[in-house]
Amino acid sequence: MSSSPVATPAVPAKPRFSRTFWTLNTIEMWERLAFYNLRVMAPIYIMQADNPGGLHLTAMDKGTIYAWWAAFQSLLPIITGGYADRYGFKKTLGFSGVLMLTGYLMIAFLRDVSFVSNYWGFFAGVMMLATGTAFFKPSIQGALALNLTKENSSVGWGLFYWVVNVGAFLGHYLPSLLLALSALLPGALHAEANSAGAWRNLFLASALFSSFNLGLLFVLRDTPTGASKTESPFAVLWRTIKGILEIRLIIWMAIMSCFWMMMYQLWDLQPNFIADWVDSRGMAESLRWLPANLYQTLVQQTTRGPMIPQQVLLSANSLFIIIGVVGVAWLTRHMRTLTAMLFGMMLATAGLLIAGLTTSAWILVFGILFFSLGEMATGPKKSEYLALIAPPGKKGLYLGYVNIPVGVGVYAGSKIAGYVYGQFGEKAGLALRYLVEKTPLGAGHNWNGDVASLEQTLGVPRTEAMLKLQEVTGLDATAATKLLWDTYDPHVHVWLPFAAIGVLAAVALWIFGRMAKKWSDMNA
Repeated sequence: MSSSPVATPAVPAKPRFSRTFWTLNTIEMWERLAFYNLRVMAPIYIMQADNPGGLHLTAMDKGTIYAWWAAFQSLLPIITGGYADRYGFKKTLGFSGVLMLTGYLMIAFLRDVSFVSNYWGFFAGVMMLATGTAFFKPSIQGALALNLTKENSSVGWGLFYWVVNVGAFLGHYLPSLLLALSALLPGALHAEANSAGAWRNLFLASALFSSFNLGLLFVLRDTPTGASKTESPFAVLWRTIKGILEIRLIIWMAIMSCFWMMMYQLWDLQPNFIADWVDSRGMAESLRWLPANLYQTLVQQTTRGPMIPQQVLLSANSLFIIIGVVGVAWLTRHMRTLTAMLFGMMLATAGLLIAGLTTSAWILVFGILFFSLGEMATGPKKSEYLALIAPPGKKGLYLGYVNIPVGVGVYAGSKIAGYVYGQFGEKAGLALRYLVEKTPLGAGHNWNGDVASLEQTLGVPRTEAMLKLQEVTGLDATAATKLLWDTYDPHVHVWLPFAAIGVLAAVALWIFGRMAKKWSDMNA
């Protein structure tokens, strides 16, 4: 009689992703929620001429602030990534959390300090926030990389990017809700003082969300970095500098810098472009079926009629990524990372053109769809690429390097955008230009590109330029906006240069990808 085979006890399947992985993702979500609650409204707060309670700085001022914001936030990780490896991810996350919380509080309150100008108060707060973010990024991404394997890294980074965009999506709607709640407080929202208070409440909300992460650190299991814990700070710095002096890595980062130079303009320049030029009255009308309270949150009254706020329109970017990024990560899991990034660059460039060369909100959202598909293919893969080629014990260091292209690209892009938009794109500036060039009010004067001098010459402040144009031409706000659009083609001058940069980056990455096939340590 044959004996029955002895049953082998079932071994419980190991979870695909660890608890630490999900805790790190939760920390990332709260950090992004706090950040985007500020970031999506910062362009309006800094420079929008017709926004009550804002700082009313110039496009060049905004460009300078954003350039240094990018430099601190994205270039400091060159150094902070090595220190995250040396001192541990958990300790570095705690340090970064304190810095970011302090930054949000400075942004909220420094404008009320009499001896600090609006420009320098906001600048100081942003620099504190950016420094905290510079310690946060390599720590969170380095810990994440060590909790992933080569088999699950594509989906893991896709999930991470999904969580990032959950925070970003909610962050796009929170400002509308918080500002609407501020309107219920005693006094008229459109009074300058009360509007400033509404902005402060917005920034305090970011501080609150940021504080949640300090609590989460108590339940986070630290991930061993694999790096030496006895290195001196100077030795860490030297190792960081030495590691980046790899010519092939520098070339890859230069290519990606061009891509991010283009990419970030959707988030940093489009808010002002939408507020100035995009007509979303038809889209607002299509939402009339919503309950009154929800409709009033999603639609704002403007001089051109009821419009969808820029932050709500741009939330389509995060929504598309939430819907699609895990699927795209799964589809590209076996695709070479450099190839996936190339496809992403081409899609994002097409999206930027579609979104930028129109005043229609519907076409804008269609362009954002293409842009988002490109971001899904490129954003997670840039981190995955460096994580795969990073030598042992250098995950934090290499994932600090991933921020260099963002810093360089956004720094240069912000400077370019500040000049281009200030000269050729801002509606208030073009209204002053039209008054000088096309109306009797400007007789004997010439457009010299300097908005401040025109304000003095015409006796018309930038914040009242559109009202003056309407008065002189007899046109309403909608017709005056169309007049400036047809006369000066702001979309062509603003977006074509950035699209050209995107095309250049895609061509360069294609060449790099072909060459990388010969390098086993860079071919991922």
